[in-house]
Amino acid sequence: MFTATPFFLDASIHESFSNLLARFSQTNNLRSIKKIHAQLLTTGIIFMSYTLQTDLVYAYTKCSQENNIQTLTKFFNSSIPTHPVPFNSLLSGFVRNGHPFVALKTLSLMHVNGFCIDTYALCSSLTASCLIRSVGFGKQIHAHVVKSGWGSSVFIGSALVDFYSKSTAVLDAAKVFDEIPVKNTVCANALLSAYFDAKMWANGLELFRMIPSLNLCYDNWTFSVALSICAGLYAVELGSQIHAKVIRTVCNARTDVFLVSSLIDLYGKCGFVVKAKQIFSTAVFADVVLWTSMLGAYGRNGHHKDVIRLFNEMLTKKVRPDGVAFVTVISACGHTGQVDLGTEYFESMSRDFGLNPSPEHYGCLVDLFCRAGELENAWKVVDKMPSKASASVSVWGALLSACCDHGHVDLGKFAARRALELDPMNTGVYVLLSNMYAKCGLWDEIGDLRESMRDQGLKKDIGRSWIGVSG
Repeated sequence: MFTATPFFLDASIHESFSNLLARFSQTNNLRSIKKIHAQLLTTGIIFMSYTLQTDLVYAYTKCSQENNIQTLTKFFNSSIPTHPVPFNSLLSGFVRNGHPFVALKTLSLMHVNGFCIDTYALCSSLTASCLIRSVGFGKQIHAHVVKSGWGSSVFIGSALVDFYSKSTAVLDAAKVFDEIPVKNTVCANALLSAYFDAKMWANGLELFRMIPSLNLCYDNWTFSVALSICAGLYAVELGSQIHAKVIRTVCNARTDVFLVSSLIDLYGKCGFVVKAKQIFSTAVFADVVLWTSMLGAYGRNGHHKDVIRLFNEMLTKKVRPDGVAFVTVISACGHTGQVDLGTEYFESMSRDFGLNPSPEHYGCLVDLFCRAGELENAWKVVDKMPSKASASVSVWGALLSACCDHGHVDLGKFAARRALELDPMNTGVYVLLSNMYAKCGLWDEIGDLRESMRDQGLKKDIGRSWIGVSG
């Protein structure tokens, strides 16, 4: 046992404690970590080394027990850290382990006790603000950044752009980006991704073109997001130009899953299925993302038999499908009339792959039975759905559409009522209901329906088409 008499901390002692903490954190041995913590307090060693304080904090945060929050609070009350590094480790640990609110409380504790809040702490806190979707707290951190002079830091600038982007405050993200004195590709990519998520595609393309004038370089992520923007605009010509630049400037582009997936998605959405297939075939390795993208390209262009063939090939090659792949293949079975096969795929999700069906999967299954005219089986699926799936307008919309096709008025009325309970302003439901009434010659019901829409101020959306004029 060490005594509490003050002495200079020997390097071997420091290394021994660090190694023990690392070992116990790897094995999730919280009890042994607490014993070392008690030893460090008894001997006073904890007060002599902020690196040991950091190691101790890291060991606590590495363990996954919920009560570590209280333990860490006691740690700071008893150990009185003398350096901001343990606080920074604690902040990142809370964020990593899914306790963003506690991470923000730690930042407040640092501020109250006069500790230096550096770029590491600020970036971790902005990430925590994103996780709890607290725009207000994030703006307070932004105000502190401005007052403390950290606004010129490109790392904090990138974190702020990312924070405002994920908080759907895209214009604020753009303003922060403009104010960064020396930009880098990371912050440009963060804003580019924000424009894509907000479907502000014209702004995204403008930023993409500006990158060279900002003395920045395109990287794989920049190209990937730009290609996704082109896919959103169905701008295959511009996307092909970016593809050509990728070929010229990116080494081993075929090894980047997201880049190749974006190319497949671009050509698939624009109807160039053969081109998408060529890119898929030349990929160095077959990740589930690539398989799902190719399935989507086939399904989007009506190649439903190819969807089923490719999905079976995917299973043969031991590639584990995700939920998106199952949505595509079940939908393809509905279009090809293979009810039994689609039902088998649906059941295999939870049975063979441990995936819980989402409302989209239930919607596809309902549509599968409806297309085959099996309304009774479709109703059985709807009746046995979990509450989360029954709260999906798409499921009731699929049932209503089938009732319209087969003239099943009573069930159609029920489906429409449930859909409108979930989304009273959904004009598509009113249109389907009106078509069903018209098909069955129920003109009085159509009049009542139109009067109800007028009372609520609802109007059917006017169809629009996109065309390219002079680029």
